[in-house]
Amino acid sequence: MAPPYAPPVGALLRRYADAGEPLSCEPVAQGLLNRGYRLATTRGSYFLKQHLDDRTADRDTITRQHRATLRLHALGLPVAPPLADSAGRTVAVIGGRCYALHPWVEGRHRDGAQLSTDGSRRLGTLLGHVHTCLEHVMGSPPPDTGHESARPEDTLRLIDDLLRLVRARRPRDGFDELAEHRLRERRVLLHQHAHRRPPAAAAAGWVHGDFHPFNLLYRGAEPAAIVDWDRLGVRPRAEEAVRAAAIFFVRPAGELALDKVRAYARAYRRAAGVDRAELAAAVDRVWWERLNDFWTLRWRYQLHDRRADPQFPAVSALVVWWTREYEAVRDAFAG
Repeated sequence: MAPPYAPPVGALLRRYADAGEPLSCEPVAQGLLNRGYRLATTRGSYFLKQHLDDRTADRDTITRQHRATLRLHALGLPVAPPLADSAGRTVAVIGGRCYALHPWVEGRHRDGAQLSTDGSRRLGTLLGHVHTCLEHVMGSPPPDTGHESARPEDTLRLIDDLLRLVRARRPRDGFDELAEHRLRERRVLLHQHAHRRPPAAAAAGWVHGDFHPFNLLYRGAEPAAIVDWDRLGVRPRAEEAVRAAAIFFVRPAGELALDKVRAYARAYRRAAGVDRAELAAAVDRVWWERLNDFWTLRWRYQLHDRRADPQFPAVSALVVWWTREYEAVRDAFAG
């Protein structure tokens, strides 16, 4: 049976001399922005990616990502570079959509709760190697276009807009009640901490752009593949390390496992050549970013898209906990 939004498998495979004939094509756990399929053929299994995110789904952007992963693979990083078709191309444009065929990687996702302290240390080392290898394969980043921190007055206006939408919901449910509570709570926190708005980032480098548990496959205790390089770009690299930790090591109640964060951060600093001051500044900026960020609520109430709803409870609780435990979090990353 054809999966929803079935890709043009036959037309795609005809471009690859050794891919075989299609046997099945099943959707895998769907990301928020693109679609993936496990494609079985008479020659083996593949991961078929359909690029849909308007910001990154053009051929030139995808080709740049593919070149980067091929070079990273040559340096020994665990990635799954795309396969080239008979003409040497790694991007297939069919029906106005871009597709790429990758080898299928057996593995499973692991979050921070499933990582030991040693596993957390290895994760930090891995991300540090990603950043240093990207610097090698991508060269000097283009001039920094600026990474100003959020303006609290803009956030307060957004909170008011979201509160109006939440309060207008009929019938209201438990999510709406929690959303209103967190919005009102955040408004108070912003008034209390507006004076702590951090300055713009001092430096930026090449980063994966979306490093989190669903973009890292493990085989046993070893990372097997870093996937989904759509957000490859130039941003403050230490901030990626902090954001990743805030996703990997957040507990359901919205707290960070600081013992694992400390092991991860020390390993990252060694591997990436990042000093304590740079990582401490990144903690300040990511905390401020989280304090001012409502992307999950914007998806639900402004875009009428509920796919991000499950992330909201822990993400919103983390902001409150992080603000209360600010010094302990900073010390775990930079101490």
